[in-house]
Amino acid sequence: MAGIQLAHIQKRYGTTEVIPDFSLDIEPGEFLVFLGPSGCGKSTLLRMIAGLEPVSDGEIRIADQPVTHLPPGARNLAMVFQHYALYPHMTVRENMAFGLKNIGLAEAEIERRITEAARMLELDKLLARKPIQLSGGQRQRVAIGRAVVKEPGAFLFDEPLSNLDAALRNRTRVELARLHQRLKTTMVFVTHDQVEAMTLATRIVVMNQGRIEQVGSPIEIYRRPATKFVAGFIGSPAMNFIDAAPIASDNRHLTVRLPDGTELETAINADQLGNGPLVAGVRAESLQIDESSPIRGRADVIERLGERTLAYVTLRDGAVVVAEAHRESPIASGDHVGLRFDTRNIHIFDQAGRAWHGN
Repeated sequence: MAGIQLAHIQKRYGTTEVIPDFSLDIEPGEFLVFLGPSGCGKSTLLRMIAGLEPVSDGEIRIADQPVTHLPPGARNLAMVFQHYALYPHMTVRENMAFGLKNIGLAEAEIERRITEAARMLELDKLLARKPIQLSGGQRQRVAIGRAVVKEPGAFLFDEPLSNLDAALRNRTRVELARLHQRLKTTMVFVTHDQVEAMTLATRIVVMNQGRIEQVGSPIEIYRRPATKFVAGFIGSPAMNFIDAAPIASDNRHLTVRLPDGTELETAINADQLGNGPLVAGVRAESLQIDESSPIRGRADVIERLGERTLAYVTLRDGAVVVAEAHRESPIASGDHVGLRFDTRNIHIFDQAGRAWHGN
């Protein structure tokens, strides 16, 4: 397995700066996911690691060796693309063997690697088929198998599940997690899908406009987002954001007033923040439908998802928030409901978008 170091990486297309200054250490054996919206630079970054895009400035090191200007084939990496890119006239076995034959590997070694990869990815019975005879999920497994047989120092995945339907994505996601557990090889994965990131990653790098917003474990990024951007991007449904104003309080904890007049005492140290306008953030699971609460609103839309029930509630000031009800709640559209905030899990964002949390 190989660690990857990115030091002050920059990427420009003419005068357009896509990645201004990016530094990150990827540990040997970890499953690191670059997560962000389309156009944030995550695929460009992966292609620079692979050697498919030149670096405008900065240095890339793999296994502590400088590779910034080496061609892709000299970097000991294997890449799996969004599109399968299989040779249609070749069988599964021939597709997996093609790259190994090109580097002159012995036939016995090629057979060993293909047999092992096919068993691992449950392709044993498909080796004689051609791509047209395979489902989308099977084709993607062949593409992954073609990377596995190279036995690289690290794997690079560029949105490999985006062309699969929902059921296949779920299954293939689990297969990738198991593959990483078996191989224990460094894997770098690019996606805009937060579920993929939260399921697969050892660490997630949340990107925005070519910059790092936050690096952390999935649960750390979910529970303690560093910025308002991260808080809004991670989580389904997205975090509720409500304008808030700090108010004087004898308590050391910050108290804020919402636009409808509701006052909430948070778990955040009041001395950390000034007197400017703030934004309160609360996830649906920390905003419960509770008829005993004096905070009222109108339920406009009800989502019954089986394991949970969500209500889209319009507050007195017109703001809309998503709250969680008991999964078997009889709540219906048009009902007037009470809302209870879990003040221990309220996040506060300042004017710069920085997050503040309770201890």
